[in-house]
Amino acid sequence: MKKIGFIGAGNMGTAMIRGLAQANLVKREEIIVGGRNIEKLIPLEAEFTGLQITTETEKLVEQADIVILAVKPYTIPEVLTTIKKKLTPDKIIISVAAGVTILDLEELTSKETKIVRVMPNTPALVGEAMSSISPNSNVTAEETAHISTIFSSFGKAEVVAENLMDAVVGVSGSSPAYVYMFIEALADGAVLNGMPRDKAYKFAAQAVLGAAKMVLETGEHPGKLKDMVTSPGGTTIEAVKSLEDTGFRSSVISAVQAAASKNSSM
Repeated sequence: MKKIGFIGAGNMGTAMIRGLAQANLVKREEIIVGGRNIEKLIPLEAEFTGLQITTETEKLVEQADIVILAVKPYTIPEVLTTIKKKLTPDKIIISVAAGVTILDLEELTSKETKIVRVMPNTPALVGEAMSSISPNSNVTAEETAHISTIFSSFGKAEVVAENLMDAVVGVSGSSPAYVYMFIEALADGAVLNGMPRDKAYKFAAQAVLGAAKMVLETGEHPGKLKDMVTSPGGTTIEAVKSLEDTGFRSSVISAVQAAASKNSSM
């Protein structure tokens, strides 16, 4: 495996670093993490023995074969200006910054640079990320497959056209927040009916986890799986009617569209 350098170790960067380190796909000695504040990187170094940390991003780029930009979108121009001279044609730049297009990245580097846009999500921290992968024309099929392997090591990954990135942000990049709200609301409903809150969260979270696994592992349409639970005149169909009456589907679709629209305007 190639040496991987991370520039940035915020929430998303840390989730990916931990996911990759825990998956053991890459030796920890082959992972370099760079950031402005060394104090913020020390806990990662302590947690994963062998992992390298540095505040010298140019040196990181020199050593790494794949450089993952895990920084805020507004800092991308500054970071790429700093490391541009170290970007040899064989290196691959991966950006996880929302709203920063491949064209934006090429203009900040060069038309020859190997660039991949990836949109992971924070469940990378527990090995259950969903990541989209969009390479530019300089990235070979073999390199794309290699990057897919890296991101699949802490979840699932799919190669998609860059023009679908807004949809990706809405349906998976931002959606863990919607799901957490749903779990919290489920638990509130259980608490309203007398269940202790710690148990309510466990019941709600496990129900969501199990339902998601049913979709992924059975390959059945979600509607069919829903029909399997909704007995005639039963409790579930009564709950489904309540959700329909209060615009549940429409609300979720609107949330996905809002995230997608925000991403396209960044």
